[in-house]
Amino acid sequence: MKKRLLELLQEEKEMKLKGGLYQQTQIKLAYNSNRIEGSRLSEDQTRYIYETNTINTPPEESADVDDIIETVNHFSCFDHMLVHADEKLTEDMIKEFHRLLKRNTSDERKEWFRIGDYKARANVVGGMRTTSPSKVGIEMSNLLDGYHAKGPIAVKDIIDFHYHFECIHPFQDGNGRVGRIILFKECLRNDIMPFIIDEEHKLFYYRGLKEYKSEKGYLTDTCLSAQDQYAAMVTYFFPELTQSASVRTQL
Repeated sequence: MKKRLLELLQEEKEMKLKGGLYQQTQIKLAYNSNRIEGSRLSEDQTRYIYETNTINTPPEESADVDDIIETVNHFSCFDHMLVHADEKLTEDMIKEFHRLLKRNTSDERKEWFRIGDYKARANVVGGMRTTSPSKVGIEMSNLLDGYHAKGPIAVKDIIDFHYHFECIHPFQDGNGRVGRIILFKECLRNDIMPFIIDEEHKLFYYRGLKEYKSEKGYLTDTCLSAQDQYAAMVTYFFPELTQSASVRTQL
């Protein structure tokens, strides 16, 4: 029996294999997801942090400490996600993703900023109001109940969950990164080819989220294009996986 993509990633993680799919996924997901949220670290710097646990900056340039911490945190969060990828998605799991991503950052020193818990203050994203703090708990519970009540999960269901999660915007900050970790996890759990939203296409991604309610095609097409890119990377390392029916890419 051919191994699942999740099993191959877990295996490479445990082997501490250098230069494989697991390492490339760690670097590309951390770089792109953080970059979308404003990190100034380059992909080479992200790779350098992963491979050497140090940071390399050009002369007379500096690096933001939070950018570095959040990059290291993303690596840890991805590892945690791999361990629990086959488990049912829960509120506690989502909160733990947030805690791992934001721990030891400057936000943790703010008394009102809740690391690993839902937001205490209202926020706006892309000029749009999000769910008020008092309603986040019930909205997240309803979102998860509706998602788990579906039949076999397809990529369109995971994209739909992502949209509604970002509309709720349950945390004070870090919602995009948590949401994209969830995307990757749920694809692995359901044997669907995962995808990494490229920061070069973040404007298409933002447009897709903003207009999803009236036109789902923008976000869906952005995700499917990213899925094709990740599938090409998987094929390079494990051609037998994509040639079989081990992972699905259809809607």
